[in-house]
Amino acid sequence: MEVTQTKAEGLSRTFEVKVPASELKTKLDQRIEEIRPSMRLKGFRPGKVPAAHVRKMFGRDLMGELVNKLVDETNQKALQENELRPAGQPSVRLDADMEAVIKGEADLAYHMDIDVMPEFTPADIANLEISRPVADVSDEQINEALGRIAEQNTQFEPRAKTAKAKDGDAVVIDFVGKVDGVAFEGANRFIPGFEEQLVGVKTGEEKELNVTFPEDYPSADLAGKAAVFEVKVQEVRAPKTPELDDDFAKGLGLEDLEQLKGLVKDQLKAEHDNASRSKAKRDLLDKLDDAHSFDLPPNMVEQEFAQIWQQLQTEMDAGRVSDEDKAKSEDELKEEYRKISERRVRLGLVLAEIGRIADVRITEQEVNQALIAEARQYPGQERQVVEFFQKNPNAMAQLRAPIYEDKVVDHILAAAKVTDETVSREELFKEEDE
Repeated sequence: MEVTQTKAEGLSRTFEVKVPASELKTKLDQRIEEIRPSMRLKGFRPGKVPAAHVRKMFGRDLMGELVNKLVDETNQKALQENELRPAGQPSVRLDADMEAVIKGEADLAYHMDIDVMPEFTPADIANLEISRPVADVSDEQINEALGRIAEQNTQFEPRAKTAKAKDGDAVVIDFVGKVDGVAFEGANRFIPGFEEQLVGVKTGEEKELNVTFPEDYPSADLAGKAAVFEVKVQEVRAPKTPELDDDFAKGLGLEDLEQLKGLVKDQLKAEHDNASRSKAKRDLLDKLDDAHSFDLPPNMVEQEFAQIWQQLQTEMDAGRVSDEDKAKSEDELKEEYRKISERRVRLGLVLAEIGRIADVRITEQEVNQALIAEARQYPGQERQVVEFFQKNPNAMAQLRAPIYEDKVVDHILAAAKVTDETVSREELFKEEDE
């Protein structure tokens, strides 16, 4: 086996690898001897299948497995012998006819391209000065949240039979819809103008409502046509928001109103804490970005840019981009988003290095919790989602990455000089540009 470095430009490395056919044959013979004792084939005693027959029946598959294994081993050997830390997965370019290699008729020859990690010393996190906005949970916020809960539990009670329906009431009706005097079926949703004409009706009243179906109505037979709905009002019901008292809280399964207030306050505090951490993390990342400047692995930047650009294209196709981006040319957008890609890669490398030095690790329990949370987003398909991640190392790596990043960020925030700045809730939740 020969491994020769043929290019070293910046953070890019290329290695030429050659494995003689004779060496491949020797390894194939060794592999056949490993599996022969456990083989059971019709016409042969267990463990007594001739090597020549194994080679004839399974040689191609075994050689294919052997080649894949050799490529992985050789790539690792090249990196270890040259003391290189890879930045991503290597790219392999075959120089030989793989069909001939698998048949044992040609040497295995290929080039491996790999980006390596840049050498840099991360900033001393103890000297980082981070601003963390914080906001207290006020009684007013608690009362507003309680009011929203009460509104979500609004009940409707019958009005007096002589009372007229008001906007916001519930009206129980029987109706028949007609187009050109002929009754129809299929009006499974109210038409614009229908509900407005029910304002002022009373229990027992009969009324005709004149409406026009929208041009985009799902039923082609009704779309765009004028219709008359013959309506009989069975009951008019008025909304009643429940009183915020102990009985209301007990109806929600709690002991009393004080317990409900406590839960609401805890939820609001958790929202504040999450927003505070998010803002502190943003400030931290800005400080880390300002404190570091080094060459970036080109393939990592390109992959990050491709992902961002694809997402931007999807947003543009759906019409979900800002007016500012719409006004820019494609070249301007690419330049802007390439800078964002470079920032993300740079920060990813800095966080990874800080985490490596601090020996930050994530546990299998943390990964399993994240996997369960991901699976729950697809009700009825949980098992398939779990199996997908378990069988796809790249998908699992994407699941682990944000967990690791958050742990490194928490490690930095614990060591840095963090100053709390009291702000209003509105300021705390004010969105910032990405």
